[in-house]
Amino acid sequence: MADKHKRIGTLVLRNVTDIIRKELDYELVSLSSINEIKMNRDNSLATLYVTHLVKEQTKPLIEYLNSKKGFIRQRLGKMMSIYKVPDLVFVEDDLYDKGARIDDILRGIYNK
Repeated sequence: MADKHKRIGTLVLRNVTDIIRKELDYELVSLSSINEIKMNRDNSLATLYVTHLVKEQTKPLIEYLNSKKGFIRQRLGKMMSIYKVPDLVFVEDDLYDKGARIDDILRGIYNK
């Protein structure tokens, strides 16, 4: 069952990325990436973690994607043959920032 759950998440991620790249005409989309997806247990909600190459543009990008999630979900339903198309939530991926902070802390410890 977990394998099916993971497979659906991977397909949703791939298809949403294709929809965003090919069908949305917005300049911020070209320098963005979706790094991770987390599906809830029954695959009814997909949380997509988004970053932008220019850090200051991430929040406007997320606002834009969340405003277009109805269109993206509709296109996703046409691309995939699953019982229920998940609701999409786009959030900022701050994993890189957390990793950089941990690296700084470790450098501070080892340089003393």
